[in-house]
Amino acid sequence: MKRAKASRTRAAIPVTTSRGTVPVLARLKRFDRTQRHAVLATTSNDRPHASLVAFALTPDRQGVLFATPRRTRKYRNMIGNNRVSMVIDNRENSSADYLEAEAFTIFGKAREVLQRQARKRYASLLSRKHPDLAGFVGAPTTALILVKIDRCLHIGRFQTVTEWKA
Repeated sequence: MKRAKASRTRAAIPVTTSRGTVPVLARLKRFDRTQRHAVLATTSNDRPHASLVAFALTPDRQGVLFATPRRTRKYRNMIGNNRVSMVIDNRENSSADYLEAEAFTIFGKAREVLQRQARKRYASLLSRKHPDLAGFVGAPTTALILVKIDRCLHIGRFQTVTEWKA
């Protein structure tokens, strides 16, 4: 999602956190149309692990889908502890990001989609968003993962936080 160029007069970076009023799920849906990747955080034996994943939001905006080979650390971590978090943002790696970038932190429980009809439907959704990954998504060695969203934070303007809970 391209943002407008920062004006020549820069606003001050906030030093305190404030409560936001963003319609979180509506904004998350917009991000689903403009952002392709998220950072997934898993844990094993109290050790964090972060991975970049290609994602798609479910149509009801209650879940996030991604695919991973079953022989990965993230997959093993999710089997051992299904609590995960994800970060989706629109930063452009510039100083304007401090006030203009937005980010979502999603907290939820991950599970592999095993039911045939659901897997077919969700695989199609993920592959439509990421057509280059269609072969990977459909491979028998690939797990299709659904993260059911329990809580979602939207962070904007550096420290303005809006929370949504399921």
